[in-house]
Amino acid sequence: QEQLVESGGGLVQPGDSLRLSCVASGFTLDLYDIGWFRQAPGKEREGVSCIRSGAGSTYYAASVKGRFTISRDNAKNTVYLQMNSLEPEDTAVYYCAATRCGSSLIFGSWGQGTHVTVSS
Repeated sequence: QEQLVESGGGLVQPGDSLRLSCVASGFTLDLYDIGWFRQAPGKEREGVSCIRSGAGSTYYAASVKGRFTISRDNAKNTVYLQMNSLEPEDTAVYYCAATRCGSSLIFGSWGQGTHVTVSS
């Protein structure tokens, strides 16, 4: 069964860092663009970052550029989202999905996500 499982969320203070993981099973993650999305309470889901298949070009939403870094470890079939200088506005459920970078459409269905709460 093809699936992506997110992990790594938690409760942190403003300015702290977290690294989210997105582990793929049942398919080779490197063959797809993989995006990180987030949904804050009361808001629509939005794209945060994306990494292209193959060469691995990366893209970021303006709100996270310079603070978040997306990367891929093909040996572990995993995509990471390193989040630094976290802000309360980053509080959301974070999801990863196979997608086309620049699109809000995903292949398959949304997973459970991982909760990130940034609060003092």
